[in-house]
Amino acid sequence: MILVTGVTGQLGHDVVKELERRGEKFIAATRKEINLLTEDGAKNFILEKKPDTVIHCAAYTAVDKAESEAETALTVNGLGTRWIATACREIGAKMLFVSTDYVFGGDGRAPYEIDSEKAPVNTYGRSKLLGEDAVAAILEKNFVVRISWVFGINGKNFVKTMLNLADKNKKLKIVDDQVGSPTYTADLAPLLCDMVKTEKFGFYHATNEGFCSWAEFAEEIFKQAGKKVEVEKIATVDYPTPAKRPFNSRMSKKSLDDAGFKRLPSWQSAVERYLKELKKSQA
Repeated sequence: MILVTGVTGQLGHDVVKELERRGEKFIAATRKEINLLTEDGAKNFILEKKPDTVIHCAAYTAVDKAESEAETALTVNGLGTRWIATACREIGAKMLFVSTDYVFGGDGRAPYEIDSEKAPVNTYGRSKLLGEDAVAAILEKNFVVRISWVFGINGKNFVKTMLNLADKNKKLKIVDDQVGSPTYTADLAPLLCDMVKTEKFGFYHATNEGFCSWAEFAEEIFKQAGKKVEVEKIATVDYPTPAKRPFNSRMSKKSLDDAGFKRLPSWQSAVERYLKELKKSQA
């Protein structure tokens, strides 16, 4: 039995869809069942249901808001994850924790390896690093999977934002000096479901293949969606946000290769399939 947290979010939604497709037994837990703000709230449901595996997708993900709600972000992503790891240890369950490229400092141009130095530049990154450290310290049977630039059918994301803006604007200013990899949750979910069936514990980076800037990401979205929008490429300094963003979010997939897991398709292919999924959902 697999318990999935955060099932109303983009990734949790697609993990549940994938488990359904495979005919797996699972429990879909929302905030009602698992409250990451208190120890009892985080642990009791897991201790009661005793799953074999927990795929922990629930998180505080409002990156800019986290700067003014640091205590909440650090509790949910740090302590909340620690409590879930403790509950998993008590019942002998495996745990997969979904983390982020934001645990790295964002310097240079080289892709980060799984053991590269951690130096988060914002509260969200710090909160996720606390979660990573807790899982690794508490639980032997753990997977920590770092992802970035997430988009899926169930929730807000960059692709939806760009499509909405394209309907109202002929020209958009978009940051071009932050580089990373988009991650389509419908591509990631099968990998996570495969992973938890193994004993190949440890840290992984899992995003769609290839790198791009936010501006290049937007250009590809507009091209594939047939939107006539001019993208003006700007620097991060010209688009101030409450939370600092890393310039380099490139991550190496060597960990996937070494463990024998298949890499995800290219991010351009992911955009194409996502736009089709969006269209179908709106029909």
